[in-house]
Amino acid sequence: MLGADQILFFDREGYLVINDALDQTSILDPVRAEYGQLLDRLYANWYHQGKVELAPGKLTFDQKLIESYRSGCDWFQAFDISLPGEKIFADTPMHFGPAIFDMVTNSRLLDIVECLIGPEITSNPIQHIRIKPPALDLQQGEVRAHVTSTDWHQDRAVALAEADQTNMITIWCAVTDATEENGCLQVIPGAHREGLKPHCPKTQTAIADNQVAVDRALPLPVKSGGIVVFHPLTPHASLINRSTGIRWSFDLRFNVTGEPTGRSHFPEFVARSANNPELELKDWREWRNLWYEARAKLADSPHIDIHRWSADAPACA
Repeated sequence: MLGADQILFFDREGYLVINDALDQTSILDPVRAEYGQLLDRLYANWYHQGKVELAPGKLTFDQKLIESYRSGCDWFQAFDISLPGEKIFADTPMHFGPAIFDMVTNSRLLDIVECLIGPEITSNPIQHIRIKPPALDLQQGEVRAHVTSTDWHQDRAVALAEADQTNMITIWCAVTDATEENGCLQVIPGAHREGLKPHCPKTQTAIADNQVAVDRALPLPVKSGGIVVFHPLTPHASLINRSTGIRWSFDLRFNVTGEPTGRSHFPEFVARSANNPELELKDWREWRNLWYEARAKLADSPHIDIHRWSADAPACA
């Protein structure tokens, strides 16, 4: 639960850092193991196909990840807890397993969310894994915010306009330590009170030039197991990963049940309900099946653009 001083700080500054929010043994270790097994399968297949040169052997998770990225083998979408914003196919990979479901529905996280938006909580489908290799290893032209550094943006702006009035919260979860060297987040404290800023297609969808007081940027280093809670209008970005290792986190979003998610073609679910607890999703397989069903439907449908900002808007000229 949050104390009154923490809620006051969040209301005033638009963010909140909470250390040791996620237990290493019961939450993060199973997530690491789940993704380790997934990468083992992917890497072994790439090795047998001759796409990576180093034998799996005793390579660590980080070493396999970086070696496969250097070799042009893409693990990101197979790791992600969402479908992509571009064209979706019947076999587009994604990952929904028991360990990550336990993180998304973790009672301590939901207690924190409840303190800020109330007890009727929906898991919002705008959610992602972010594993960022060292900048020196990035391929030329890499623009994915989940892999390279992230431009200044507001989370409200990466949802569709249908959710502009939705009471929503972002929980950014550190799996590895996030430091200034390896690309931790940075925020503009208090800027959420300035409202929604115009965004433009840049490296990613980003706040228009001269709309962010970058001289006020505050880095937010967080230890593994810590979280950063964001107001949906808080401008934030990430620093470049200048280390020799990976920086691993998850973005999770939650909104008041019954309000638009901002990506209605992707599945949501009730994570907590005081009024109707029988509606809470408890089985990770049902979560996975919701995404399987969405993928099948979207693969046979016209593409739905998840971005609402145009490069020819006045603010982007």
